[in-house]
Amino acid sequence: MSWLLTGGAGYIGGHVLRAMQDAGLEVVVVDDLSTGDVRRVPAGTPFIVASVLDGDTMRRVMIRHGVTGVIHLAAKKSVEESMEDPLLYYRENVVGGLSLLEAMGATGVRRLVFSSSAAVYGTPGQDSVDEDAPTRPESPYGRTKLVNEWMVRDAARALGFSCVSLRYFNVTGSASAVLADNDGVNLFPRVLRALSRGEQPVLFGEDHPTRDGSCLRDYVHVQDLAEAHVAAARLVASGTCDETINIGCGTGHTVLEVLAAVSEVTGFDATPHVQGRRPGDPPGVVAEVTKASQVLNWTARLGLRDMIGSAWDAMQAGPAARRVRPRRVLDPVSRAS
Repeated sequence: MSWLLTGGAGYIGGHVLRAMQDAGLEVVVVDDLSTGDVRRVPAGTPFIVASVLDGDTMRRVMIRHGVTGVIHLAAKKSVEESMEDPLLYYRENVVGGLSLLEAMGATGVRRLVFSSSAAVYGTPGQDSVDEDAPTRPESPYGRTKLVNEWMVRDAARALGFSCVSLRYFNVTGSASAVLADNDGVNLFPRVLRALSRGEQPVLFGEDHPTRDGSCLRDYVHVQDLAEAHVAAARLVASGTCDETINIGCGTGHTVLEVLAAVSEVTGFDATPHVQGRRPGDPPGVVAEVTKASQVLNWTARLGLRDMIGSAWDAMQAGPAARRVRPRRVLDPVSRAS
């Protein structure tokens, strides 16, 4: 069986690619390199530089490489950018997803793992959200992910293929310097980049209805996430299924708690500069992860300090290593503690 991995040169894609190859799965990568890095694709891996919007190329790749399943990661993923340029997100994410599904339909590929997001929930009405919670996305990014879920499910029912949509919570950490999220827009890369430049990280909003006023999030290590994709690929390969599954740790941390842990792990001052709330940011979202354990036999293994430590180490070892020494305020904490 051969898998097509879209977005395989990206931050998450590079980790998923290695996890699949470590599991003995045959993979061909498609990435347009708009944000990806060719160095994340190991030598010898079939790699086509193309956009999923190019349906003709997708069909040719599926036929030429004997593709029997797809893991679809390629997408724009910034909530803030999606508020500023929503049509870009609808074109890249929704039209791109439609193009890929049409190529699958035309070539007889009947297995799909789709990269969705907890952004589909918006601001939930409960502390922990399961997969049956109402979907009320508050950003164009979240809406494009939900539309893709609808398309995947409708196409799967009409064409008779197996599908799993994985709703990621907040992905962070790194397995190596080459896989680091150096250009990411989420909390961890933003904070670590600020520290690497000797600057204060920015906190968006201190008046959210959470225990300390900062946003509450469920963070999951990218290596754990990659292993969840392997489990999902095996599930869709084993028979007909139609599942939507949360991928998170099931534990929430506020931004201020994360910043305190960053100070403890790195030994540098992560006291934030406070700005106003960002449009589209829900106050708190934490995953209910029972279904992932029951259906995928998957549970996150790595904790918050593993995420921070691995992301910091990768940044220090990679091309984005700091040029300005931040102000040290604490003794570094051992990774083992």
